[in-house]
Amino acid sequence: MFLKHIDITEDLFVTDIVRLDYRTARVFKKHDIDFCCGGRWTLGTVCELKGIDLIAIMNELEHSVKKVQLSNSIRFDNWSIDFLIGYIINVHHHYLRNELPGIKDQLDRFTEAHAKKYPHMKEVQEQFRYVYQELIPHLAQEEEILFPYIRQIAHAYDSKELYASLLVRTLRKPVENVMQHEHDFISKSLQNIRTLTDTYRPPEMSCISHDVTYSLLKELDNDLVQHLYLENEILFPKAIAMEKELLLKR
Repeated sequence: MFLKHIDITEDLFVTDIVRLDYRTARVFKKHDIDFCCGGRWTLGTVCELKGIDLIAIMNELEHSVKKVQLSNSIRFDNWSIDFLIGYIINVHHHYLRNELPGIKDQLDRFTEAHAKKYPHMKEVQEQFRYVYQELIPHLAQEEEILFPYIRQIAHAYDSKELYASLLVRTLRKPVENVMQHEHDFISKSLQNIRTLTDTYRPPEMSCISHDVTYSLLKELDNDLVQHLYLENEILFPKAIAMEKELLLKR
């Protein structure tokens, strides 16, 4: 979905704001404002009825639709290990920790409300639950065990320390476990969700909650694709290559 800039005014209907940019749904949900079938109020009216500061919520909405787009020319493979790990943690891990609970809540609410009309959503919900349950401990494992060790390997390698080979233990085993088991499991679940949702295309005449649910899942998918690419294709191969070279010097 290509998102155009929208000018948010108090005269716009809540439903229309969300239809223009699904990310505004997060703000309305935060303030307990119905943005789906019952949300046929203008922003100004609903703020007046609920006693919400109009200027404050307009600022929140404007912030929610800000776009940051990375150039395709960025050479991630030229980044240092430290910088790449910092990027993965501060961008991708931060996104997952912040957004996964909200995506789960939106998916659960929509699925429970529309289970009879869209029975396949139960399977979408189940596949998402697999991803959710796998990712949370996975992030902690990377940040507390795997990434510090990779940093240690990289520092020893770059500084050509005489004791560098002593630091090398079993990096290949945990890395391969992450790549072959956890990452493959997540990728398989994402593929199942794509199939079940027709690659995140809601049916004709779908309600706004349906559109928002699919858009959030697509956003998660896009983030995970880049996240897994940076680890599987750049970070882990670099670390394994350094480890191999260090082992030859033992």
